[in-house]
Amino acid sequence: MPDKHTICLLNDSFPPVIDGVANAVVNYAKNIEARHGHAVVATPSVPGAEDDYDFPVLRYPSVDTRKLVGYVAGYPFSPETARRLQDEHTALLHTHCPVASAILARELRDVLNVPLVLTYHTKFDIDIAKAIKSKLLQESAIKALVQNVSACDEVWVVSRGAGENLTSLGYEGEWRVMENGVDVPRGGVSTEAVAEATGGYDLPQNVPMFLFVGRLMWYKGLKIILDALAALKEKGVDFRMVFIGDGADGKEVRAMASELGLDKVCCFTGAISDREAIRAWYTRADLFLFPSTFDTNGLVVREAAASGTPTVMVAGSCAAEGVTDGRNGFFIEENADSLAAKLTELCAARETMKRVGERAENELYLSWEDAVARAYGRYEAVIDNYRSGKYPKHKKPLDGFFKSQGELMDTFSLVEVVGDEMRDDFQADRNELLEKLREGEEDVRAFLRSRQEKLRAHIRGEQEKAEENLEAFWHKMDRYL
Repeated sequence: MPDKHTICLLNDSFPPVIDGVANAVVNYAKNIEARHGHAVVATPSVPGAEDDYDFPVLRYPSVDTRKLVGYVAGYPFSPETARRLQDEHTALLHTHCPVASAILARELRDVLNVPLVLTYHTKFDIDIAKAIKSKLLQESAIKALVQNVSACDEVWVVSRGAGENLTSLGYEGEWRVMENGVDVPRGGVSTEAVAEATGGYDLPQNVPMFLFVGRLMWYKGLKIILDALAALKEKGVDFRMVFIGDGADGKEVRAMASELGLDKVCCFTGAISDREAIRAWYTRADLFLFPSTFDTNGLVVREAAASGTPTVMVAGSCAAEGVTDGRNGFFIEENADSLAAKLTELCAARETMKRVGERAENELYLSWEDAVARAYGRYEAVIDNYRSGKYPKHKKPLDGFFKSQGELMDTFSLVEVVGDEMRDDFQADRNELLEKLREGEEDVRAFLRSRQEKLRAHIRGEQEKAEENLEAFWHKMDRYL
C-alpha cells in the first residue's frame, strides 16, 4: 500500500479560468485527495474565485491580464505559499506549467527540500509565437522555458509527440509519457438527456451530424473543417455540423462559415461548462472532427470515445497516438480535400461509424481515476529517488538566484516580518516585472537581483527590531544572508 503523501500541484490556470491543463490539475487534485493522499493546489489569485473543493487552494499574488491574454499573470515569489506548504508537510511538487508556476516551484524546492516534477502539456512554441511577434524575444522565451524544464527532477509529457516537441525546443533530458484521463464516465447518456441538451437545433435524425468541441482557434484545424464542409455542401451531401466552444478566433471562424454559405448546416453553441450537456452532444454526434496537429494529447478524442463516438484525426498527430485507422478511429492527411473525401465516404456508411465508435469506447477510454493512480505510483519512485540522492544537483542558469530566493522565502515563512509598506512594494514590483519580461532576459535578471537586495535590506532592518526570543531564528537567517 503506497504511503499517503501531500502533493502540491502548481499551474498558472485554475478555475474560474478554464482550459485543458486547469481541468487536468482539478482532476489530479480530486483523485489524489479521494484515493491516495493529500492534494494542495498553488495557483495565481483570480478576482471572484470561489475555491469550494475538498482540498486547499493556495492563491498567490497576480495581476489580472485576462483581457489581454485570457489568463492572470502570477507573481511567483510568495513567502506565504512557502509557509503554508511547510505546514502541509509537502512531499513533492508537481508543476503543470513551465513558466511562472515552474519558477515558483523551483524556489519552493529550495525551501521544502522535496522533488520537483513537471508535466509538459502543450506545444508552447506555438503559443509563444502567437503571443510574441519578435523572433529574438521568441527565442529568449523558449530558452527560458527549456531552462525551467531542465531544472526539474523528472519531466513527464502527455504523449510521445509532446516529448518530441519539447526535445525540438532544445531540451536534452529524459521524459516519461504519463497520459491524462477524461472526466466523463464511459457510456452515452439517455435519449431524454440528448433531447434536452440538443433541442432547438435543426438536427434531423436521418442526417449525419459532425461535432467539434474545444477552443475556437485556427491552429485547431478549423479551416480544414470549414473548407471540407463547403466541399461536401457543393457535392450535395446532407449533414449538420456543431461547434461547441469559444476562443480568440471565434469571430473569424463564424465569419468564414457564413462566407462559405454554411449558415444552414453549421451552428455555434458557444462554450458549454455543463459536463453532462457535453456528454449529450457527444452521444448525439455520429462523428467527431479533430484535424489538429497542435494538441499534444487530444483529450476530446477520448471524451468522444467515452460516448461511443469515433474521431477523424490527422495521421501521425499526437491525437492519433494509440489509434488504429478504420478500427477505433479514422485518419486523414492534413488538408481539406482529404477530410472531405473521408466525410463523403462515411456519410454513406453510418453503420461503419457506429461500429468504429463502439471499438473506440472499449479501447481508447482512460479515466482520470486510472491516470492519477499511475501518476501517484510514480510519485513514490520520484520521492525515493530524491531522498537517496539519485537526481543530479541543479546547476542550471539562474539556479543560484532561485536558491537564494528560496532561502529568503524560507525566512519569511518562519516569521512574518513584511510590513504594509513592503507589501505595497511587492504590488508595484509585480507590475514592473511584467514590463521587464517584455523587454528581455538581461533586464529581468537585473530586476530580480535588485529585488533580492531590497528584500535582504528589509530583513536586516527588521532583524535589528526583533525581540530577544527570536535570537535563534536570526542566527539561522544570518547564515542565509
